[in-house]
Amino acid sequence: MAGNTVIVLGAGTGGLVAARALRRRLRREHRVVLVERDLRYSFAPSFLWVLTGERRPEQITRDLGRLRRHGIEVIEAEALAIDTAGRAVETTAGRLLYDRLVVALGAELAAEALPGFGEAAHTVYTLEGAVAAAGALRDFEGGRVAVLVSSLPYKCPAAPYETAFLVEAALRRRGLASASSVDVYTPEPFPMPTAGPEVGAALRAMVEARGIGFHPGLTAERIDAAGRELVFAGGERAGFDLLLGVPPHRPPALVRTPGLAPDGGFVPVDRGTLAAAADGVFAIGDVTVIPVAGGKFLPKAGVFAHAQAEAVAERIAAELSGRQPSGAFDGHGGCFVELGDGAAAYGSGDFYAEPAPAVRLRRPGRAWHLGKVLFERYWLTRWF
Repeated sequence: MAGNTVIVLGAGTGGLVAARALRRRLRREHRVVLVERDLRYSFAPSFLWVLTGERRPEQITRDLGRLRRHGIEVIEAEALAIDTAGRAVETTAGRLLYDRLVVALGAELAAEALPGFGEAAHTVYTLEGAVAAAGALRDFEGGRVAVLVSSLPYKCPAAPYETAFLVEAALRRRGLASASSVDVYTPEPFPMPTAGPEVGAALRAMVEARGIGFHPGLTAERIDAAGRELVFAGGERAGFDLLLGVPPHRPPALVRTPGLAPDGGFVPVDRGTLAAAADGVFAIGDVTVIPVAGGKFLPKAGVFAHAQAEAVAERIAAELSGRQPSGAFDGHGGCFVELGDGAAAYGSGDFYAEPAPAVRLRRPGRAWHLGKVLFERYWLTRWF
């Protein structure tokens, strides 16, 4: 019996889980091909611990080539174009034909989209950025720390607030609290707005209880690197001595095709099946845009990419084996919120609930921090 080829583009959280889940579900005559330009996988939820010095880069990185021992064909290449009509992907390693395609390319970081960001800001959204930010934090001897959300949307909605919490705790441990300030600047009306005003109010209260300034509704126009100032729409300015920023995000250029994202944005998909407009194509994780109640969109977060990958793998396996597909993503998810001092909170719920997402933020404590530590260990063991 001739087998089919399933190609997975991208090996972040969603792509990695999709490839493993597909290989587990499909018979061996079917090929599972994972295309990724960088075979070094880094566990993004731990980048904040790299910032604080609690992790070294080598502790949270793995070689994606190890997936070959599970029967996955790993191709180190960059995807250049998707031909949905010809069911093919153009890559730097050649043209690859597919029967099913899973697009898990994530959201690109576009620091250049905000003038001055590259010159003035450190980011914890890449491993290299987290290492550089850790060095800047170690050398910091007091002053104004600004945590900036450049624009919306961005992935991992808790990360800017975790950054502020962890920096405040680190400065306090070093005896620099009285000589320093930490402020968060964001276009959002309150933290993690898709989770709802109750969660946002609770998180804002935690932020302000630490003496961290919260400045909502501010959209950055540029960063004055020489003057060490954030310049916002409307003319408001804020000074800084250390800037930790979330860079602007954008969809990868190769998804801007008629069969995927004809309007040039992120890829619209069926919110249950994750099917894109083109036949045989699914998209998962941060590369997608999924409306939820209240005119909002599903947050870009690894927990959703993981669940979507499992659902898509089940659906593809059913299709290729002649069974009625049943895999569907139900909109449930949650995340840890690191608070420093060995404590964390945890928010979770149903983001597909009507008339609004039903999300709850659990009481902070040491148990949630331990939960994240254990989750890190599980992840880096389970998927490799």
